[in-house]
Amino acid sequence: MKIGCFAFLFCLLTIGSVVNAQPGKEKAVREVLKRVTGRADLPIKLALKHEKGGAPLYFQYQVNDEQLHLQGSTPVALCRGFYDFIKSNRCGLYSWSGNNMVFPHSLPQGIAKRVVSPFEHHYYLNVVTYGYSMPYWDWTRWEQEIDWMALHGIDMPLALVAYEAIVARVWEKMGLTKEEINHYFVGPAHLPWMRMGNISGIDGPLPEEWHRGQVRLQHQILNRMRDLGMKPICPGFAGFVPRDIKRIHPELNLITTHWGGAFSNWMISPDEPLFAQISTAFIEEWEKEFGKNERYLVDSFNEMEVPFPAKGTQERYRLLASYGDKVYQSIKKANPDAIWVMQGWMFGYQRHIWDYETLEALVSKVPDEKMLLLDLAVDYNKHFWHSEVNWEFYKGFYNKPWVYSVIPNMGGKTGLTGVLEFYANGHLEALRSSNKGRLEAYGFAPEGIENNEVIYELCSDAGWSNQEIDLNRWLEDYSWNRYGAYPNGVRNCWVLLQQSVYGSFTDHPRYNWQFRPGSVARGSIKANDLFFAAVESFVEAAPEMPFSRLFKTDVAELTALYLGGKIELLVNLIDQCYQQGDTLAAIGLEKDFEHLMLGVDRLLSAHPTLRLERWLDFAHGQTLDAELKSKYERNARRIVTIWGPPVDDYSARVWSGLVRDYYLPRWQNYFAARKKMERFDFAAWERDWVEGVQPLSKADIPVDVVATAKELVAYASALPLSKLAAMKDQKLGAWALDRDGEERFEFSIPAGKLPSMKGIQVLKRRGKGQALVAEVSLFVDGVAIFKVEGDEVLGGDNPLLTIPIPIPVDVKVNNGCQLKVVLRGVDLAGEVMLLEK
Repeated sequence: MKIGCFAFLFCLLTIGSVVNAQPGKEKAVREVLKRVTGRADLPIKLALKHEKGGAPLYFQYQVNDEQLHLQGSTPVALCRGFYDFIKSNRCGLYSWSGNNMVFPHSLPQGIAKRVVSPFEHHYYLNVVTYGYSMPYWDWTRWEQEIDWMALHGIDMPLALVAYEAIVARVWEKMGLTKEEINHYFVGPAHLPWMRMGNISGIDGPLPEEWHRGQVRLQHQILNRMRDLGMKPICPGFAGFVPRDIKRIHPELNLITTHWGGAFSNWMISPDEPLFAQISTAFIEEWEKEFGKNERYLVDSFNEMEVPFPAKGTQERYRLLASYGDKVYQSIKKANPDAIWVMQGWMFGYQRHIWDYETLEALVSKVPDEKMLLLDLAVDYNKHFWHSEVNWEFYKGFYNKPWVYSVIPNMGGKTGLTGVLEFYANGHLEALRSSNKGRLEAYGFAPEGIENNEVIYELCSDAGWSNQEIDLNRWLEDYSWNRYGAYPNGVRNCWVLLQQSVYGSFTDHPRYNWQFRPGSVARGSIKANDLFFAAVESFVEAAPEMPFSRLFKTDVAELTALYLGGKIELLVNLIDQCYQQGDTLAAIGLEKDFEHLMLGVDRLLSAHPTLRLERWLDFAHGQTLDAELKSKYERNARRIVTIWGPPVDDYSARVWSGLVRDYYLPRWQNYFAARKKMERFDFAAWERDWVEGVQPLSKADIPVDVVATAKELVAYASALPLSKLAAMKDQKLGAWALDRDGEERFEFSIPAGKLPSMKGIQVLKRRGKGQALVAEVSLFVDGVAIFKVEGDEVLGGDNPLLTIPIPIPVDVKVNNGCQLKVVLRGVDLAGEVMLLEK
């Protein structure tokens, strides 16, 4: 194979360089290259070199005498340089869904390039990625991910494995029993929220076997990261403890934390001497086990109220300054060189709490060089909250070093979303701002990974550029690297995707059929006609790429999401038939619904990552004990479905296994109940699916993915979806009273609709009798913010009721907003509509 057509002419400048004699680091780089290419004989000469007074992070390469000369300032820079060489010459990609990199057999002279990163470090991961994607990973999967990090230029990842094992040692030395400690811990997939003080008591306790395994795993993770010169961010102690600590310290003022109205934890205030004692002891124990570390993550206020006086009071700012000082001093006592790292999700999400003065007070007594602030979600500032970016609002973050970061994913959802142009060039605004302050690093903090892969490839490239990226050209190169070709069908697909799913930002992309049946009329994925046309164009390009494995992988995924959008329309057409009393038409359409759902499942059963079976295999692989296997499976099932409850359907994966065994039967039960004029207990069914641990049904894997995709696209295109009446954006869902008595209906309200909401309308569409509206209540992240009771009559001369709902100005919604309506009556049906200002 010969390299593609781009040659970069420059001379590798080595004058003034300092050669670092680090054979161990260079060996670690060679091992990465060997694993990702499958070759141990690569004609590559590596050189780790720092430049005096020059670029802190750079790579450069050139080809001489059929050998690639690769130079960089760090091992990660060398890996990034190698990956840049591969991609710049259209020789493949290394992605979660597949690796098709091929090092060329012939290296023509004259290839040369130099790249200097505009950032000192490149950050990666979110605290909750360890729940939504990584809780049950083994070393094999972790090794692949660290290779992915190195190739994508990541040198400052979160490394949170084994926190519980270390903190348990500290608490046991204090006098807590093993039983008290382990019963405080939650199941592995829920550990991130326990660490942040949000929850307790879900799927615990943790066995000792788990702790031993996590310690072994973290040694492997940290050793590999350090071999590659990475600067991992490890966990610190944020103050959250078992309630049983009161047995040892009855005098302790223990604060009960609340999250979402249904969960709680317990916190020691930094004002208590015990806080510093545990914090210092934790870092000492951590470094005794894993060695010295430079950065420790400590977050005490994730999505929670600040337990201090009101804004504007000097006492508030005094206490916050004291709090920040005590957290830092406890870290410093254990390791004087350590840096306190703090997430900044609250800076944008809870700005009504974290105004300029509040954050200023918190960080005021921490030395500038001993703190790093993660500005976690710039994409949310720009495209969801529509608020001033944090570095402008906080005037450069008070001279504290900070990280520019985005959150392209919430919960590991697989729906497509995200403004590609922003991810390509949004960081340039920060680099050029007069308020950029000490902008030290760039990164991305997805809640879940192995989805929307183009965004992460784009973000990692953007972080190594201080010039505007031509997105169309970048997508062309991406397609050549991923598929080995760029036919017109793929080109057209990218154009249309940018006008639909990849030209819009949705914080929680889900189809209506991924929610509890009847609770949502319209999902949040922008699966419009342009999206459908994009996928059709992509599938039609198949004959021009018959041997591309990654093209077939993307055909399976894109077609599954295409069908998902058609199924959303079908759900509403079926509901329309029931509203009109046309049960026979509804039954016929339900067969189409089942066919398409099973089609989604068939396609994804051939996908390398989007499979529930794979997810459960990771959980099973943690132990040989049959009882523990079942325990971990329950926890793994819970996080991707009901979550708790009450954060139902948050993770919303379009996965093989989950579609055929969870989403489809849930809807089949709904349809059956409507025919029998009965109500179905979804909550009980969902809990049984999670906790009953029945074996998954057998997957139906297609022999030919492309042929199957074409058949399903043709089937879906022929459905009579044009019969669906135009649905107003305000429709929340449908209700039906099939038997005498009181019924409770729940509807999900999109987070973006809450600020403009002024009430609801309850409409009767079918039936001759009357209904009574007995109660209307509104819950935000599990907390009731409105409730009204009565016996308003619906029907007769009054087929519509309007119920005003005052929304507090400062209310914020993250996990979900649910409307609950209680009705009494029989043989009636209707809809609930949203009223906006």
